[in-house]
Amino acid sequence: MNLTNYYWYFKSVIPERICDDIVKYGQQMQDQMAVTGGYGDAKKLNQKQIKDLKKKRDSNIVWMSDRWIYKEIQPYVHKANANAGWNFQWDFSESCQFTKYKKGQYYDWHCDGWDQPYQKQQGDPTQGKIRKLSVTVTLSDPKSYKGGELEFDFRNKDPDKKRNVRKCTEILPKGSLVVFPGFVWHRVCPVKSGERNSLVIWNLGWPYK
Repeated sequence: MNLTNYYWYFKSVIPERICDDIVKYGQQMQDQMAVTGGYGDAKKLNQKQIKDLKKKRDSNIVWMSDRWIYKEIQPYVHKANANAGWNFQWDFSESCQFTKYKKGQYYDWHCDGWDQPYQKQQGDPTQGKIRKLSVTVTLSDPKSYKGGELEFDFRNKDPDKKRNVRKCTEILPKGSLVVFPGFVWHRVCPVKSGERNSLVIWNLGWPYK
């Protein structure tokens, strides 16, 4: 799929008090080790599996499904989908993922979308759907941490294409967000100091025709 826009951002649109409320809420809840596809339940991993996992992803997360959070963020997903010219059809949002990246933590190159649709039990709202649009919200003041940059690889890891990596510096200000197709490769660079807090939501729809 050829894209004119690989991502669409909105700078400092989520009120600071909302960002602070999300962070406070997330810090009060019990977090868990973040995993990637194929690892299953983090609590059931053995030491070898954890070591392998942390070669690709090292962060801690909290799941949130509160309506007030979606109400603040999702209108921008609709705007980005239209403004960027993607016009993807989607109708369901997964739980919000509040993520903590502390010193040395990161998330290596990956894409959020899968080649195959979700295979769930009948009646599950994700059944047969794929992740079409991702949104990442900056919740931390950029002065409170160093490193942790969000980067995109616009060649989507195609070895036949010239490396084309861009830092998404547009969302450094607190309350900024970026929306991008689920198949676009991206990473979070290691945090050098402080703590980077962000919120991610994946938005699903039927597979592309």
